[in-house]
Amino acid sequence: MAQDARLAGRILGTLSGRQRTEALLAISKELEKTKNTIMAANEQDVAEAAAAGLAGPLLQRLKLSDKTFRYMTDRLIAVASLPDPLGAITKGHTRPSGLRVQRVSVPLGVVGIIYESRPNVTTDAAAVCIKSGNAVILRGGSEALRTNRLLADIMAGAAIKAGLPEKAVQIVKTADRAAVGELLQQERLIDVIIPRGGKSLIERISAESRIPVIKHYDGICHQYIAADADIDMAVVISVNSKCEKVEVCNTLETLLIDDGAVQRVLPAVATALKAQGVELRGCPRARAVTDMEPANEADWTAEYLSPILSIKVVDGIDAAIEHINNYGSGHTDGIITASIDMAERFVAGVDSASVMVNASTRLSGGGDYGLGAVVGISTDKLHARGPVGPEELTTYKWVAYGQGHLRN
Repeated sequence: MAQDARLAGRILGTLSGRQRTEALLAISKELEKTKNTIMAANEQDVAEAAAAGLAGPLLQRLKLSDKTFRYMTDRLIAVASLPDPLGAITKGHTRPSGLRVQRVSVPLGVVGIIYESRPNVTTDAAAVCIKSGNAVILRGGSEALRTNRLLADIMAGAAIKAGLPEKAVQIVKTADRAAVGELLQQERLIDVIIPRGGKSLIERISAESRIPVIKHYDGICHQYIAADADIDMAVVISVNSKCEKVEVCNTLETLLIDDGAVQRVLPAVATALKAQGVELRGCPRARAVTDMEPANEADWTAEYLSPILSIKVVDGIDAAIEHINNYGSGHTDGIITASIDMAERFVAGVDSASVMVNASTRLSGGGDYGLGAVVGISTDKLHARGPVGPEELTTYKWVAYGQGHLRN
């Protein structure tokens, strides 16, 4: 598979942006035509996973609803509409000798994506890789094997009909865990591995892979409510950050409230969160203002992925930044404030892939950033950081144009 992907990637990277765009649109149409078959396969996967005792959050991610299916096809169209990330001259100049030097964007080559539960990763990954001219090898979780195999086969067939090389999109069709280990040893043929799933999966891949890995381990995301925060904004952003979807990596896990706002803001925020069924765990200063369970040290490093939220009162913005940089995972952290100076201070001080100012943490992703779709979120600083879309799956080559130039 890796050898086939390498050959396919070399062809795919030379195709025009229009060819790759048309292939994505053809895939979207083909998925729409076969929706009923896909949904039936997914129902079987969900039933078997539920019977096997798959955890609730993973089961929720596995299930395809009409809304999720529409999201999948819409994202293919959104990625297709993006500018071509290939062939861009990102730097260029002409030397005094007349030698023209350019830095030009090119595909990475072959991308391996290993993931759990979510069938939409199958379509998102194919979309982002095709748009960026990369061949892709997919390896989904065993709980979604039936759905993912069907999706990959449909996409590969549509891509071939649209003129893409035959092995541009492939999926590992065995549930055997040994296949992952084998995949991770193909460093001569695969350029990067992107894992999407739980911490144990990502730790295993990072430890075993001989291929560079783009990853994030945790999504311990914070909102800091500054002393001058608008109370209504603080309520709606906090509730959306936590409750819009609790089982994903950019959901809010710790709420920090400035001591200057706690009496004014916390009762309203706590009431709104409790109304959504969220269990609150607070520091002593937070519990003195409103009723909640006591928080312990482990709560500050917890990625709950469930309706639980820890709350801590802090003495000013410096204490908030220190807490986030100490306990956070570098994923997504935000501030709610009316002060531009305060916001800029927060943005400069917080060391995270995404920093939100007066906005929900749930917005840190490909669609809301205008990237169409992404294959993951990176908390690394090399090669990509934050949402990994088509542009992040490119590298560059240097090209020099001369007229018989020689080195003196």
